[in-house]
Amino acid sequence: MKASTSKLSRRKFLFAVGAGGAATAAAVVATKVPQSQPKKAEAVNGSKGYQLTEHVRKYYETTKV
Repeated sequence: MKASTSKLSRRKFLFAVGAGGAATAAAVVATKVPQSQPKKAEAVNGSKGYQLTEHVRKYYETTKV
């Protein structure tokens, strides 16, 4: 019966480690302050095709390493 008690305590430990890691990651993401960026679309090099809009900037932010 002692073997099942040790398995149960290992499960609780691993669960606590996983929950703690998730909470830490959430806290780090919540503390990041977004940089202020202009909301207006800007034409690149005077062209009328490609415009750097807010959703494009957000995509670029997500691809940074």
